[in-house]
Amino acid sequence: MSRKDAIKKLHDQLVLRRDALQRALDGDLSLLRELHQERTGDVLDAAADTVQDELNSQLIEAESRELSAINDAIDHIKEGVYGDCESCGKAIPLTRLRAIPYATDCINCRRKAEKRMGSGGGVMWNRVFDNAEVDSST
Repeated sequence: MSRKDAIKKLHDQLVLRRDALQRALDGDLSLLRELHQERTGDVLDAAADTVQDELNSQLIEAESRELSAINDAIDHIKEGVYGDCESCGKAIPLTRLRAIPYATDCINCRRKAEKRMGSGGGVMWNRVFDNAEVDSST
């Protein structure tokens, strides 16, 4: 399969995912509105509702970010620049695009960006867990 055919197939998958995400977001938002109108119960019910609202809000935020990335990828396909790394300009391998169809960078550039984030204030999870073990033993 040629790269052009593969990109066409990825475009179709992106459109399907976009439509599914949009329906999910619409449903999540309407459920959130509906839950806000039905507030009844005691303090424990209110606390449980607050926790559920926070989880729903985080889900909506994650879905919105993915939807935005998908829309950007679809725009890039239309512009003819889809599949080109935004950092180095080289073609992103099809295997990466199949795994993450809205990827905007190649693996090497992604790794470099993650290293910069790790040393420049990003969360280094291995350090978090190392410190948690030390804290729990004291």
